[in-house]
Amino acid sequence: MAQKKADTQGAKSFGIEPYKSAKGEEYMSDPQEAHFRSILDAWKSNLMQEVDRTVHHMQDEAANFPDPNDRATQESEFSLELRTRDRERKLIKKIDEALEKLDNHDYGFCESCGVEIGIRRLEARPTATQCIDCKTLDEIREKQMG
Repeated sequence: MAQKKADTQGAKSFGIEPYKSAKGEEYMSDPQEAHFRSILDAWKSNLMQEVDRTVHHMQDEAANFPDPNDRATQESEFSLELRTRDRERKLIKKIDEALEKLDNHDYGFCESCGVEIGIRRLEARPTATQCIDCKTLDEIREKQMG
């Protein structure tokens, strides 16, 4: 299950092959930055298309049903779609932040401890801002705090 989820949001989901580092290649070299920029741009483009589709769908499907049950069903569907788009809007913001980090050559480094996040982790979650160790510690703290 975890592998399937990673495939739906990483490089492969956009038809981009995973990055193959050259022996001795420096971390976050220009080709690596270009690779992650292409992933982030493709992801953002995909999400923006979904937003456009939702707007058109809601405009096309909006009807004033005389039956209260039909109206309630439509409102429920629209509410669910809007909730999904709101989550995607937040994701687009994270993608924009990652693209900004790429512009500043800060992408790929943990915001907590400064170590390399790692190519494979970024392939699976291109908006990751923490290395796996710091993220794990944050999750443990969060669980303990309730």
